Amino acid sequence: MVVLVVATASDPASIGPAAAFLAMPGWSPGPPIPEGMESFTNGNVRLLKHERSIVAEDDLDRRWQEATGEAVSEVIFLSKHTAVSNRPALTVHPIGVPHLREDETPPQGGRPGWAAVPNPRIGPWFRLMQKVAADQGLVPEFEITLEATHHGPLTSTPTMFVEIGSTQEYWGRQDAAQAIALVLWKGLGLEEGNAVGTWLGSGEKVLLGIGGGHYAPRHTDIVIKDGVWVGHLLSGYSLPMDAPPQVNGKSSGEVGGMWKHSIKVSYEATKAGFPGGEVIAHLDQKSFKGWQKNAITSYLQEQNIRIGKPNDFLCTKTWPCPQGKPSK
Repeated sequence: MVVLVVATASDPASIGPAAAFLAMPGWSPGPPIPEGMESFTNGNVRLLKHERSIVAEDDLDRRWQEATGEAVSEVIFLSKHTAVSNRPALTVHPIGVPHLREDETPPQGGRPGWAAVPNPRIGPWFRLMQKVAADQGLVPEFEITLEATHHGPLTSTPTMFVEIGSTQEYWGRQDAAQAIALVLWKGLGLEEGNAVGTWLGSGEKVLLGIGGGHYAPRHTDIVIKDGVWVGHLLSGYSLPMDAPPQVNGKSSGEVGGMWKHSIKVSYEATKAGFPGGEVIAHLDQKSFKGWQKNAITSYLQEQNIRIGKPNDFLCTKTWPCPQGKPSK
């Protein structure tokens, strides 16, 4: 099994980290790939470069296996991040558009109603990224943050995006590119042989974030702690809910919208990404109106999805931290 790291020459925040990663020891030319793509190999890591938008090339994991005979265990995309704030940032997140109806067109790849299997490294690499960025002098200029589940492309194996934001000025920053390359180098075990965030499937708890803004602050407060695993993070816009009709001043009837589907497919994808783990929902309580919280809580109970509080996810003496976390 190989790890597929994907970069595009059309994006400076993608090709910059890829070039810095390739400047590290041990690389050699990879197997020939059709369609004008270029590949490189280092141990069990494969770096694939193409020319199109990072969200435009679907099924690269399957296509890699068809072209080379090598099965892909996970995919890591390198990309730029944009934000209204224009603040410099390094981000990591799962992908998918589970809230879209079949008749809607995803604005940035993926398939309506689909959620990728989240890469178990997301939580551990978020914490590793904080350490690397601090060591490289990027903090406090750069914010290190999680993002909620969004966009494509389609994949079948555990997937994550690692991004540099948020404007042209920062996408091409060499120090930011070097920091991302170091996260890849350390995180994939190419430095010392010990990868960060390898899922061992030994029954740990996994956070499924429900509610809140795009940068998932309430969920981040938990994931920032050592040993916490995280799957999909569904922000408010991924939970479209139609208010039920009012009868005598009280809500009556079903809460419509794609929110149930979004939760269901994201839960199932998170379970697939953490086999043997216990996926527990964490709600950003303050982000919901009363009727929304009641509807979501009832649905989670119907689906036998446990709802957890912050302390339910943290390491204890009786629930030790998993292996593979970065050192403090």
